[in-house]
Amino acid sequence: MLLEIKRLFFSYSPEKKLFQNLNLTINEGKIMALAGESGCGKSTLLNLIYGLLDWEEGKIIFDGKPTFGPKKNIVPGEAEMKLVAQNHDLMPYSTVADNVGKFISNINLAEKKAKVLELLKVVGLEDYANVQPKYLSGGQQQRVAIARALSVMPKLLLLDEPFSNLDFSRKIELRERLFNYVKEKNISMMISTHEIQEVMPWLDQIIVLRDGRLIQNDSPEETYKNPYDEYVAKLFGEVNVFSDEEKKQFNLTGNFWYPTELKISDSENIQQEMKAEVLESRFAGNHYWNKIFLQEKKLVIYTGEKLENHVNIQFKK
Repeated sequence: MLLEIKRLFFSYSPEKKLFQNLNLTINEGKIMALAGESGCGKSTLLNLIYGLLDWEEGKIIFDGKPTFGPKKNIVPGEAEMKLVAQNHDLMPYSTVADNVGKFISNINLAEKKAKVLELLKVVGLEDYANVQPKYLSGGQQQRVAIARALSVMPKLLLLDEPFSNLDFSRKIELRERLFNYVKEKNISMMISTHEIQEVMPWLDQIIVLRDGRLIQNDSPEETYKNPYDEYVAKLFGEVNVFSDEEKKQFNLTGNFWYPTELKISDSENIQQEMKAEVLESRFAGNHYWNKIFLQEKKLVIYTGEKLENHVNIQFKK
């Protein structure tokens, strides 16, 4: 076990309590995501783990040793842990290469240069080695900060919204390179993200927070297929929510159905009551987004072709 949080209590003020008896364990070599709406505590939890905030009660144990906040640590942070926050804290007048190599020993300069180049390739900035960060975009500065954090080969890397400032094509490149690199080096990684579906293929664990409470802590597949509640299901995008009464009415096995789980049927044996009126059908890139009306209920369904007038609906997980 790499990280253990026991009965953690934290409040910003008596009126603003956040974590009340939070318990969490993290195993070595895993990639985890902290998910939840804005204000649920994702960034705060990363800051608590790294030792930038003091908590009221409880313990945070990292690699078998208790950690402490700034009241007990002269220099906040842990030696074998790195946090890349949304403010990147780079040296603006040093080069990108100097920033990445800041924590690497100068004993063997050739080895240091090779290591810096390796890390710049991981974040896709090898052509910017001699550029000063002040001339880079926010997304590029974020990638420099990630490379610098990786330079010390931490046991745990904490990333706060690491892809928030990147365009879509850069996100795809960075995600694959970064996740493959940390897996290869057996570095544990915890990221906070609003884009849970985009990073799902690389995750081992999804930790869902709501108002400082741990709502669900499962594998990506389990979290997606069996969300604890509507809040969790909606983290993956649009979802059709059915009450228990509606669940019986439509003879469904679950309360939450994603738009991809509603299918168009050509069968003539479909029940008459499963015929739906098409209210809207809009092109959305790799699918059509459709709003349909089925037994007094509006639903969203994704299809490969534009829908017209009326369709027969099947629910299929």
